[in-house]
Order: sequence, then C-alpha cells, then structure tokens
Amino acid sequence: MDQAGGGSKAQEGAEGASGPELARAVLDAALAKRKAASANPRRRGGAGATGKRLRGYSGPGPDPRDPQLFGDVLGRLMKARGWEKPKAEATVFGAWERVVGPDIAQHSRPVKLDDGVLTVEAESTAWATQLRLLAASLLRSIAGEVGHNVVKKLNIHGPAAPSWSKGPRRVQGRGPRDTYG
Repeated sequence: MDQAGGGSKAQEGAEGASGPELARAVLDAALAKRKAASANPRRRGGAGATGKRLRGYSGPGPDPRDPQLFGDVLGRLMKARGWEKPKAEATVFGAWERVVGPDIAQHSRPVKLDDGVLTVEAESTAWATQLRLLAASLLRSIAGEVGHNVVKKLNIHGPAAPSWSKGPRRVQGRGPRDTYG
C-alpha cells in the first residue's frame, strides 16, 4: 500500500474492511500501483524520452550472458586469482620440449624451480657442459615462452652419481673404496 502520498480509494476502503473486502482493497491498491508504474516508462525499461533501452540486453552484439570460450574464462579466472606466475612455472615443466626445443629436451630435464633459479639435469656431463654454454639462449627462449622474470638463472648439472649408501643390500662400513683405484 502506498504510504508516500495521499491515499487512494482502495486504501480508504481498506481501513474498516475485513475478510474478502480487505483482500479486494489490497488487490485494487496493487493494480493502481501497477498502472502508475506503467505510466512512468523510465522505471520499467521502456523507451522514455531519449529512446535508449535502459535495462537488459537484447538484440545483436556481444552480451556477457553469451556462452564464452573455456580458455577465455580460464584466463580471466587465473588473472583474477593471481595464478599467472604458478601457471608460467608449470609451463616450464609441462612444455619443456616446446620451451627449449626437441634436441635439448631429449638430453635434459627440469628438476626444480625455486625463487627464479631453474635446476636442469643433463643426461651426461658432456651435455651439462653444452647446456652451460647455451645458458643465455636458453634463458631467452624460456622468457619468450613463459614470460620474463619467471626463470632468472639456470643451475645445470650432470647426471646424479650412483648412491652406495642406500638400498636393501647396504653393508655397514667404509664402502667400496678399493674398487676405483
């Protein structure tokens, strides 16, 4: 019921009414309010004086409610949550062959990325030496693929030597010292 201005006939009739008369008075008040709202076209999305549509999306053209490409939605989500850097770091490991090329990827693998320092393990000491010589170009190709300041430095080492101190058949003592000499 409208309490802002002067009362309507429905309101005046509702003051002393009860039962079906009260229901009829409330219905009349709602209908009067609806008529008043339809008389003001700017409130309900009509054309108004400017001819512009004020509410809703209708007609041709892009609309935020349209179906979106999954990659675009995922990109916006990652940007909103601040996941660009972890994504770039994961790309270094997940797409190593694409990042450094198939020849280098065949003979090396990324092991760890910590504070911008990427540890790379080569399959032999010769390849480790070669990768150390190519470190500057590798950093450029990594930066071109995943972005700058994701990998700032490369730590390249050869294959890990066999460990004699671990395993089910380990024997306490000095170990195989006389084997190599």
